[in-house]
Amino acid sequence: MITRWLLSLALCCGGPVGLAQAQDIDFGDDSSEYANDGECDDPRFQGPGMTGTILLDSDIRADATDCRTAFERGMLWLREDAPTTPQSAGDIDFGDDSSGFARDGECDDPRFEGPAMAAGTLLDSDTRADATDCRSAFERGAVWLKGNAPNEPIIVDGIDFGTDSGSYTWDDECDDPRFEGAGMTASVLSDDNIKADATDCAGAYQAGNLRMRGDGPAGPVVVDGIDFGFDNSPYSRDGECDDPRFEGMGMTGSTLYDANIKADATDCLQAYRAGSLTLTPYEPGSPVVVDGIDFGLDTSPFARDGECDDPRFEGMGMTAAKLFDSSTRADASDCVGAYRAGNLAMRGEGTAGPVVVDGIDFGVDSSPYSRDGECDDPRFEGSGMTDSTLYDSNIKADATDCREAYQSGALTPRDYEPGRPLVVDGIDFGQDSGVYARDGECDDPRFEGPGMTSAKLYEGNIQADASDCASAYRNGAVQLRATGGGQTEPSGKRRDSKG
Repeated sequence: MITRWLLSLALCCGGPVGLAQAQDIDFGDDSSEYANDGECDDPRFQGPGMTGTILLDSDIRADATDCRTAFERGMLWLREDAPTTPQSAGDIDFGDDSSGFARDGECDDPRFEGPAMAAGTLLDSDTRADATDCRSAFERGAVWLKGNAPNEPIIVDGIDFGTDSGSYTWDDECDDPRFEGAGMTASVLSDDNIKADATDCAGAYQAGNLRMRGDGPAGPVVVDGIDFGFDNSPYSRDGECDDPRFEGMGMTGSTLYDANIKADATDCLQAYRAGSLTLTPYEPGSPVVVDGIDFGLDTSPFARDGECDDPRFEGMGMTAAKLFDSSTRADASDCVGAYRAGNLAMRGEGTAGPVVVDGIDFGVDSSPYSRDGECDDPRFEGSGMTDSTLYDSNIKADATDCREAYQSGALTPRDYEPGRPLVVDGIDFGQDSGVYARDGECDDPRFEGPGMTSAKLYEGNIQADASDCASAYRNGAVQLRATGGGQTEPSGKRRDSKG
């Protein structure tokens, strides 16, 4: 169906001459369940702004916003106002839905062409076998019989937008490389699409989201009160935001420059809308200050890598690498992001909350042994623990080390409380007060089994190697001796070494 004639008139002249205007039409309300989805579902209309799904009488006067918007853009008209075309739907034998690709929203009948056609090879066997899809697309002007394609160019404000002969037409993104702005596609631009994506580009131009390159802006891109600016950065439209006012996963991994402020609009806007960017309180040359804390700038070589490297802070948002004084006030974006997320606090000032994972309170990083890659909290056991002596003062004070080891499976919590003996299945394992505690072998002479030390046993280690013996007991590697303590020495010192 030839819709180009009607669209060109609508775009350049405010609507088809002699046809109904928006103020003359009762669009109704938005009571349809399909309202506000960007497609008109009211069956009184037809045109490229219509939904591709089956039309329902219940949606008459019930999709007002979508239908009015499309009508005012020239993408819809009342059915009784449809332009004269070489064929009408009643003149065409669409056949039936016997194709294996029937009712999938794409026309597979090779007699047709247009933006609603299925991609890939068309099969002769689908001739007159995809009736519902092809009829729906034909009636909204998205397919036509081959040889009857509309070819009148759209001209608006003296700009020749061409026709819809490109490969990426009717997708609501302008692919014509002569233009720039928020209405452009994020895909790679090709000269093949010059004057070949008319409807998309003319619509975006009319909405103020497009301009000819080098002709000056129709106005900067502003969304949610944020001025994203234009696409005049040499790094614009590369899929990464280069504007240093932002932070998040959508940012470039390269060095940021103040010259790109408000100069990478399309990339930054798309990442912002996808939820992968947030605006920071950044001003060129000025340090970032949040809640009275001077976070400084992004001058560290480790800036903007998603981890805070400023040694003044502690918490889950910190890097696991070694900290350097040179990163003080030099990793602003990373540290601000972690601080706002509650994963960072100034050292010595308490935290925005302790590190809690799976209901386990790992505490903070206040131990002198924190962030050394080993867990020093005596409430845990496993290969991620330090080999050094454990102290109760490190309880809930080595959060990062212990949390990382726990999440990697190298730690498990144990039933430990300061000053309280460890009791499992009614057995009092005591505490870790022995000289050989926490060396991976049970030294308590009350037990026997493959989890025991191979060295001589001493009475001094009774109830004094709790972690080792309880762990071995749980793993089935030791059990209580049937008849007492066995061969032991009274002294706490070994006369032979462990072998």
